[in-house]
Amino acid sequence: MNLNLILGQMVLGVVNGVFYALLSLGLSVIFGMLGVINFAHGMFFMLGAVFAWILLEFAGIPYWGALFLAPAIVGLIGMATEKSVIRFAYRLDHLYSLLITLGLAISAEGLVRLIFGAQGLPYSVPAELRGAVNLGFMFLPTYRVWVVVFGVVICILTWLAIEKSSIGARLRAATEDPQLVQSFGINVPLMLTLTYGAGVALAALAGVLAAPIYSVDPFMGTNIVVVIFAVVVIGGMGSILGSIATGLFLGVAEGFARAVFPEISSTAVFIIMALVLIVRPQGLFGKG
Repeated sequence: MNLNLILGQMVLGVVNGVFYALLSLGLSVIFGMLGVINFAHGMFFMLGAVFAWILLEFAGIPYWGALFLAPAIVGLIGMATEKSVIRFAYRLDHLYSLLITLGLAISAEGLVRLIFGAQGLPYSVPAELRGAVNLGFMFLPTYRVWVVVFGVVICILTWLAIEKSSIGARLRAATEDPQLVQSFGINVPLMLTLTYGAGVALAALAGVLAAPIYSVDPFMGTNIVVVIFAVVVIGGMGSILGSIATGLFLGVAEGFARAVFPEISSTAVFIIMALVLIVRPQGLFGKG
């Protein structure tokens, strides 16, 4: 058994784990605060990468500008989607929100495929982040180091904003008793719209980070969204900390499986999900 291979795959798994954490974090924010099973989350991940490519090709805005502009654009699209479509699912069974967002995801995927084609679009690594870092057992591309550091910082800041800030406290109160919070003069519908926009902006940010690593194509959201739902279920639906910790852990576990048991690497996440649900149906960090 090659120890360097195992360590290398686990390090690469950390990179995937950061994407899992960012995406599941946004998904948990939306479910925990709005009660919406947002199957369109992969769509917003894909749109983040697509808008990064559009900004570069048609507006000449490089990666560093797209890192902020693309999530902002996708966040505005998400807010418009919440006000026009998602809001009607709040009082309905969770199944309806899943079906509505699934329809949105399929429609967006088809539209992007129609406009840009099914073949992946290349997006170059910014010049400042080219090269590699020698870890002793492997050379890790500098860009992937950046993804890990930046992604973890964003996850921590998001957790602090929701769990430790006054805005987060108001938002949690609004989801528990919206009428009471509204009586204090707080615009609850606006807070919910902003929450949905922030959640999908996190997905778009992950899409921008993923663009230089993977090709920008209409299927990138579909390929990852099922895994992200598994991450959220394992961590506990609506648990912010659970999404971050579980996303990082599963990325590493997936990398370990790829090196040791490559036959089960594509299903390792779902095997772990089945085992967790048998022992703890509410997830590792979820409430009973």
